Amino acid sequence: MEKLMEIAKKVSDKVEIYSLEQITDLISFENAKLKDVDSKLQSGFSLRIMKDRKMGFAFTKNLVDRNEFLQNALNSLKGGAKANFDLPLTEDSPKLNTYDPSIEDLTNTTIVDECNRICELLAPKTSGQVNIYAGRVINRIRLINSNGTDLSTNLSFYYTYNSIMYPGGYSSISRETIYKKFEKTPDDCLHYILSTYNKSIKEINPKGGKMKVLFLPETMYVLMWRVLSATSGKSIYEKQSPIADKLGARIFDKKLTIYNDSLNDKMPGARSFDDEGTLCQHLPIVEDGILKNFYYDLHYANKLNTKPTGHGFRSAVWGGDSITIKPTPSLNHLYIKPGDKSFEELIRSIDRGIIAAGALGAHSGNIPNGDFSIGLNPALYVENGKIVGFVKDAMAAGNIYEVMKNVLDVENTLYPATMGTFPAVLFDNVSVATKS
Repeated sequence: MEKLMEIAKKVSDKVEIYSLEQITDLISFENAKLKDVDSKLQSGFSLRIMKDRKMGFAFTKNLVDRNEFLQNALNSLKGGAKANFDLPLTEDSPKLNTYDPSIEDLTNTTIVDECNRICELLAPKTSGQVNIYAGRVINRIRLINSNGTDLSTNLSFYYTYNSIMYPGGYSSISRETIYKKFEKTPDDCLHYILSTYNKSIKEINPKGGKMKVLFLPETMYVLMWRVLSATSGKSIYEKQSPIADKLGARIFDKKLTIYNDSLNDKMPGARSFDDEGTLCQHLPIVEDGILKNFYYDLHYANKLNTKPTGHGFRSAVWGGDSITIKPTPSLNHLYIKPGDKSFEELIRSIDRGIIAAGALGAHSGNIPNGDFSIGLNPALYVENGKIVGFVKDAMAAGNIYEVMKNVLDVENTLYPATMGTFPAVLFDNVSVATKS
């Protein structure tokens, strides 16, 4: 990387080089039987150069030919992408506990044995199909730029995704666990999956209408996707956000506090610097229902004449190879503050309603405007405080600026899920459509 920096600085005004080495092991079980073992070791490099206030970008899997790699970035300058921002000089960053060395010695055999243990606990007690994904990921990241920044971090992950699938479809009750090292899946996680599934195996067809809807951690991303869109510096600059002028105003129920905390190293994946070398920070987005902040990378902070917030990451909504992606404003460490009600208490408080346990078509609706229209996959029907069955072909629709003003209660426990770490949240007066 140092040699590439040396030659790139001679033909560019500013240079940034990002490298990622990644080790992944993925174990999959289908119908409580081992299906696949997949192991990968991959690495790559991204190069951003700036010359005459224009951006060039290239990526490669190796640095065998540095001159050709640099020339690809120079050629991309012809695209005319403007870049007027400065690269940061970050000489030091907070030391976070992001890596457990024991992850290096974790074998696929150990992971397979743990998946077998889970299957042996679940499969005899349910008629549903038990599926499990488990594995480890090790990321080694380094970032250098022409201003003298030289930062690196190692990240370790061990995860399981456990589910019981309903017959005749792809809907399931699921829960994810994630740690920095190998940990056995907790009994309460497996009990939740088993109990919730077994209580809901009867298919029923209730009437639709406005009702209480409990979004589980696994489906909160449907709503949070709209929040991410509206508070991104990109959306503010492109005048797509309906809340661009609402800083300091109440936009959601006071029970909702949403924040991004990259520095929380109790969870795997914590970061002290983003993928542009800007220091990360705890950033409240919505506090007691009040809009507090937008978030920016270097590019959009410069466009809007404000400071970057340390949220420039190489990420896409549904993943992808990060070395092929340029940094954009991203909230990669999103949380919802927990409430004071257990999952069981939330269910007991529902006289008539739906549990949104899975979602289809989360992209449907006008995301920048906050609209959503999703298939519930599955929807669990609750009556008089008890789960009585599951509903096929149900849908929920609304706008987050209406739905998220009607929060009844928030669960007291956080769970890792798509787009963040969330509790279940119970909303009132949500539109639900069923076959009846």
